[in-house]
Amino acid sequence: MIGILVAAGAGYVLGTKAGRRRYEQISGVAKAVATNPATRAAISTGRRKLSEALSTEPKFTKIEPIDGLTSVYIPEDKDRTD
Repeated sequence: MIGILVAAGAGYVLGTKAGRRRYEQISGVAKAVATNPATRAAISTGRRKLSEALSTEPKFTKIEPIDGLTSVYIPEDKDRTD
C-alpha cells in the first residue's frame, strides 16, 4: 500500500512539473501571438468588417455637392436616376 502511495505521489509531482512547463510554453506562445502587430491588425480588420455587416444603419452614397459645405446623399440600395 505504501508503494502505491509513493508511486502516486511521484507521478503527481512529475506530472505537475511537466504540466507547468507545458503551460508556460503555451502561455508564452499565446502572448507572443497576441502582441504581434500583424495579429492586432487582423483582429481590428475583422472587428470593423463584422461591425459593418451587423450595422442596422443605412449606408449612403454621395451623389453631388450643392456647395462647399453641403452634399446630397442617397441610400446605397436605392437606384440613382440621373
